[in-house]
Amino acid sequence: MTSKQRAYLKGLASVLNPVFQIGKSGLTPEVTQAVSEAFHNNELIKVAVLKNCLEDPRAVAEMLSERTGSQLVQVIGRKIVLYKPDEDKPKILLPG
Repeated sequence: MTSKQRAYLKGLASVLNPVFQIGKSGLTPEVTQAVSEAFHNNELIKVAVLKNCLEDPRAVAEMLSERTGSQLVQVIGRKIVLYKPDEDKPKILLPG
C-alpha cells in the first residue's frame, strides 16, 4: 500500500466510529472472528482498545491485521484502522 493510498484511507476512517472494543480480556479468538466477519460488510474498520486492556495497541493492531488477513492503515492512540478489500466487488477504489 502506498502512502497516498494510506492517506486516502485515513481520511475515510476519520468519520468512522469503532465497531469493536478490545477490553481487559485482550485479543481473544472471538474478537478476531468477529472482526473477520465484519469484513464481509465493510472494507474499512475501526477498532478501539480500551484502557483496561493491558496489551500495547500497536501489538494488538499487528496481531489483528495478521490474523484477519487485513492491512493495518493506522494506529492513533488506542484506535486501530484496518483495511481489507472485497475480492469480488471492491467498494473503496484506492488512488494510484
